[in-house]
Amino acid sequence: MKYSVLTLFIVSSLSVFAQNSEYKVSSYFTAGNKAPNTHYIGEAWLNAILHDDTELGYNIIKATFKANSTLDWHKHSSAQVLIIVDGEAYYQEKGKEPVILKTGDVIKCEKDIEHWHSSTKFNDVTYLALYGGGQPTTWTEVVTQEYYDRVAENTKTH
Repeated sequence: MKYSVLTLFIVSSLSVFAQNSEYKVSSYFTAGNKAPNTHYIGEAWLNAILHDDTELGYNIIKATFKANSTLDWHKHSSAQVLIIVDGEAYYQEKGKEPVILKTGDVIKCEKDIEHWHSSTKFNDVTYLALYGGGQPTTWTEVVTQEYYDRVAENTKTH
């Protein structure tokens, strides 16, 4: 029994030591911070997994939108890739029809293309957004609740 307690003490000490390293570790599983309602309708959380990393030159943001939430029209000074990791999303580029993206879907938006994306009317969505550092997002036009509702009506999920 005495050796078991001693062994447990040593193993737990090593475990604590291993966690107190000089590595910068973040978690994909962290929900992030609730975003202020500046350029979207509804509820959203953002987790900046990698943000403004000058060495890598790109950002990785985990975004979670509750159902019936949407971003406004916007564009980026670099291409953007969205990876849908859970749920369903609407995605639309200016001049094109909106589409529904589902868990596992990956879509690329070319630089300077106006677009918007969101959760669907009845489903939350979590996605990873990968895009270049440098210039901030340019917000171009509000996506109104009426417009969002029309998209929801015309692009029913299967």
